[in-house]
Amino acid sequence: MASKSIQAPGSVVVIRPHRFHPNPDTASDNVFQRTDVNRTARQTAEDAYREVSEAAVQLEKKGVRVHIFEDRGEKETPDSVFPNNWFSTHPGGHIAVYPMYSPSRRRERRYDILEMLKAEYRVQDIIDYSCLEYDGLFLEGTGAMVLDHIDRVAYTARSNRADPITLERFCTHFNFEPMAFDAADSKGRPIYHTNVMMCIGTDFALAGFNIITDKARRNEIHARLQGIGRDVIELDNHQIDEFAGNAFELFAENRRILAMSTKAVACLLPEQKKIIEKSAEIVPLSVPTIELAGGSIRCMLAGIHLTRR
Repeated sequence: MASKSIQAPGSVVVIRPHRFHPNPDTASDNVFQRTDVNRTARQTAEDAYREVSEAAVQLEKKGVRVHIFEDRGEKETPDSVFPNNWFSTHPGGHIAVYPMYSPSRRRERRYDILEMLKAEYRVQDIIDYSCLEYDGLFLEGTGAMVLDHIDRVAYTARSNRADPITLERFCTHFNFEPMAFDAADSKGRPIYHTNVMMCIGTDFALAGFNIITDKARRNEIHARLQGIGRDVIELDNHQIDEFAGNAFELFAENRRILAMSTKAVACLLPEQKKIIEKSAEIVPLSVPTIELAGGSIRCMLAGIHLTRR
């Protein structure tokens, strides 16, 4: 039996898409996006809907509380399945709403979700940064930042989607230390979201340290993660491409689990799995269609770090 952890929420918000497709507006800086020419648009949308539905069922079976919202496509929101980018929740009853880089993604913000959170959980305030979009300042939530709730650090890979001014404002409001760095793939292309290369659990962390371009900063981040007693697991470029960094530790009844895609689990080495399984059960979820859009399980789950009413 594992104790509860501030790092591992027991509830999540999930958006079930009805008109999913990889978003052409975000393809320019998201090198993880793919196309599947062997499926029609309707088949892709139906497969995505099924994958999200099945993932939600599996998480509920494990004991995670899942709040499902439908995106029926009244607006063109192909990336609505990734709600963690536009809002985050924090212990003490705090919510942040974020400025989004792509105009098409700004339509994803849904105030019915915020109303549900206020009704079901204790919410003290909502800090809305979305007005910064008019100033060209962006910070795409827990995609742009990987938050260490225990050590109070916001790890952030610099990109179009993570402006340092907005990061500083968030960290001041929410009491995090900003730790920004540059990260690039093997072809020198910037990593668009930090959560595709880093996952922080209670007792372990997974990260693609070799894609952090500055060696001194790389060593600093490694030491910081390890400094509070975590096992640090280094991911190689192939594992990052397979979304092994895009995982999410959750609290399920009396234990912690690590939700990952089946593709991500398959690329882990036996010794890496062994380290994770010392403190969390690995739960594979099959989402290959969703992954065409350049995100995986972590992107799909907006964690709720709030106290239930």
